[in-house]
Amino acid sequence: QVQLVEAGGGSVQSGGSLKLSCTASGDTLRTYCMGWFRQAPGHEREAVASTDSDGRTTYADSVIGRFTISQDNAANSLYLQMNSLTPEDTAMYYCVADVTCAPWASPAAVPSPLAHWGQGTQVTVSS
Repeated sequence: QVQLVEAGGGSVQSGGSLKLSCTASGDTLRTYCMGWFRQAPGHEREAVASTDSDGRTTYADSVIGRFTISQDNAANSLYLQMNSLTPEDTAMYYCVADVTCAPWASPAAVPSPLAHWGQGTQVTVSS
């Protein structure tokens, strides 16, 4: 069973950048569809970005052109480079390993029961 540990969150001003990382142990990330979800208090969970074993990526419309998802198989790690951050990006960000990429394509943004979650890392963007 894979264990996921996120890092890289923090507080930045609007227009700043952060890079989140998600390091896996217990299994190889290539086995899964990997991605990021985020949730802010009082808001619905949002599927931010995903990448599959073939390197295909998806992004939420709200982050296209600003966020980049990448995966380093040698390091068994997933990353999310976030540029041009705005206060609307403030949320808890979760790394998720799932057996399907469907959750990132669905407005419901509900990972499968077989998904593995990291503990989350907080991103706070001030204006």
